[in-house]
Amino acid sequence: MKLTVNKKLSAMKVFLLLTVFGLASLQAQDLASAKKTASIDFETEVLDYGTIEKGTDGLRVFTFTNTGNAPLIISDVKTSCGCTVPTYSKEAIMPGEEGEIKVKYNTKKVGAFTKTVTVSSNANLSRKTLKIKGNIVAVN
Repeated sequence: MKLTVNKKLSAMKVFLLLTVFGLASLQAQDLASAKKTASIDFETEVLDYGTIEKGTDGLRVFTFTNTGNAPLIISDVKTSCGCTVPTYSKEAIMPGEEGEIKVKYNTKKVGAFTKTVTVSSNANLSRKTLKIKGNIVAVN
């Protein structure tokens, strides 16, 4: 009889220990998910210039929002060729705020184009690739 009572108490202790460890693990996961991170959400990832005339204004703007819960800092913006020049703010974009990356394409060359713009930041996805495309036609 005594042996059965001890087995039941031991099983209960094991159950309680597992329950306590399980709850502690869930709490640690909740703390990890509450970690502060920036997140960049672009209005569009492809800017289509459409068909434009040679020599027209090649400036376009990518608009984004920091949808995270920490300040967003863009560390670099690179383009796939020297014909595209990006400008962006070096200031932190706070959670919920919008920012812009301006891209100026040199419209002096006739023909179709597709170029990439790579954005590096402290966001949860540290690199984001955007595209610009269009077609430049000669002026008659």
